[in-house]
Amino acid sequence: HAVHFAAALPWLSWQASDHRDHLPGIRQWLDEAALPNTPAPIALQAVTEPVAGLQPVPTAGGRFDAVFTANTLHIMSWAHVQALFAGLPAVLSTDGLLLVYGPFNYGGAFTSDSNRAFDGWLKARDAASGIRDFEAVDALARAQRLVLQADVAMPANNRLLVWQRQPG
Repeated sequence: HAVHFAAALPWLSWQASDHRDHLPGIRQWLDEAALPNTPAPIALQAVTEPVAGLQPVPTAGGRFDAVFTANTLHIMSWAHVQALFAGLPAVLSTDGLLLVYGPFNYGGAFTSDSNRAFDGWLKARDAASGIRDFEAVDALARAQRLVLQADVAMPANNRLLVWQRQPG
């Protein structure tokens, strides 16, 4: 994602982050692309309790104008989803944006038969994962002073949810 977006939006710096084990692969993608707006990736992980070597916030500090995550909430446990949202104030600027791409349920219902099947597959491989209910995720966002700005339909029954942090 960093390479694609950084190439398409050269006026923005794209700070890639992931679990420390995935950083070598990300570095390779960034090195091959050699884009001036992609600094070295940082280790960043939604953690529910302190774990040696995993940081819930960047060790370099600083806040970002936007945070983007794609295809993550449904592969994380609910506790890790909660940890991700709880960590946002440490990394998101006062009026920053949170953009989340992936499948969501609405009103407790699947939006398609393919999402129902996908949810079954996710839970078969990890019972803690699964397609999240929009309303529950929105409640986590609101608890961090994030207000939904857009809910955009995307290909393959995915959504792009955009929240903006409110000062206060």
